[in-house]
Amino acid sequence: MVKQFNQQTILLNGLNFNIVCEGAKDAPLIILLHGFPECWLTWEAQIQPLVDAGYQVMAPDQRGYNLSDKPKSIDDYRIDILASDVEAMRIYAGVEQFHLVGHDWGAAVAWWYAMHYGDKLLTLTVLNVPHPIAFAKTLKQNKKQLLKSWYMFFFQIPKLPEFLLSLANFSLGKRSLVKSSNEGSFSPQILAGLVAAWGQKGALTGMLNWYRAAFRRPVRATNIQVSCPTRILWGENDIALTKEMAQLSTNYCDSVKLTYYPDASHWLSHDKPEQVCQEIIQFCNAH
Repeated sequence: MVKQFNQQTILLNGLNFNIVCEGAKDAPLIILLHGFPECWLTWEAQIQPLVDAGYQVMAPDQRGYNLSDKPKSIDDYRIDILASDVEAMRIYAGVEQFHLVGHDWGAAVAWWYAMHYGDKLLTLTVLNVPHPIAFAKTLKQNKKQLLKSWYMFFFQIPKLPEFLLSLANFSLGKRSLVKSSNEGSFSPQILAGLVAAWGQKGALTGMLNWYRAAFRRPVRATNIQVSCPTRILWGENDIALTKEMAQLSTNYCDSVKLTYYPDASHWLSHDKPEQVCQEIIQFCNAH
């Protein structure tokens, strides 16, 4: 059974966001950002342990996902706008600084936020997505990574990806998650929750528009260095991203530690829930 948490609808940047909000309001804040094709359920196993460790947790459905609003324009999914949603959460929470954790696309947003709002962060923790410059360089120079990224190009096609992903009660998405993760990492309950999220009106298009905006509405970073203390956690059996990009990402961090998990996949928070919890808590406690 999926754990039950307090979910609130909060107006940020003119959109309604569904956000899991747990923990004492005066406790240090950790914001948890999910990626594609998930929702706040990425962090289902981490939320309560973080609260028990003395933290306030906000885990949103990001724009385009699940119960949050889904703007129709691709322009509304530019990376700088996605990062501004995080800043709006910080302001809503009423804190000067906080800890930021992201996986997959959530990690991409977290990197961007750290590059442009670095003074607001106590720590940055990213799971299985590299610094954007590391990714761009590798994509240009590494044919293996280019082949691994085929789906990003496929997602640029209008409507067809949505149609294929929705067939047979979203069987393609379910099968992809199960086959690309460790055995048993995605419980039937989590998969059912994700299917419900994908079935929300406009959700598939909203989710895919993140990829479409990245290709069609690229934004040049005004700063590429990350100044706050940074942890990179990386499952080595990632079918979509080469692990060399994790090491390359350290070049863009002033203070960083990289941890590889040889027996984990891209879906690190599901494959290694306790270890990810421990890493986040120890890192945040130290800062």
